[in-house]
Amino acid sequence: MSTDQTPRPVRLTAAAAVSGLEGLALVAGGVYLLVMGLLGRPDSPTQAEMGGVTLIALGAIPLVAARGLLRLRSWSRGPALITHLMALIPAWTLLRSSGALIPLGIVTAIVAVAGLVLLVNPATTEALGIRGPGAHDAS
Repeated sequence: MSTDQTPRPVRLTAAAAVSGLEGLALVAGGVYLLVMGLLGRPDSPTQAEMGGVTLIALGAIPLVAARGLLRLRSWSRGPALITHLMALIPAWTLLRSSGALIPLGIVTAIVAVAGLVLLVNPATTEALGIRGPGAHDAS
């Protein structure tokens, strides 16, 4: 779908921004782990390096999805939804911890839920050309 046919709703732009934010956070965490694995003194440098590479690779998914959302590509909604759902797992873990990790869990949960709400919004699904249940062709 081109942007000439359907204007991009604000909610879709916001969903792309939230997905991009999650992707950037994952990449930043991955770069940090990778650098600390290479230059720091972790207990297991190999584990830190592989964790960093894994987070960087996982960060690419929501970044590509965010770009697809901005270009009104219907395929991009799936990876974005999965990323937001997966973010609820570390959010729950952080919320069950203690101290300074609880606010991080709150922020992670808010971002994940906001992304989910934005992606299931009817204006978003319509702009992406995704038909809901019970939708029928007029042919």
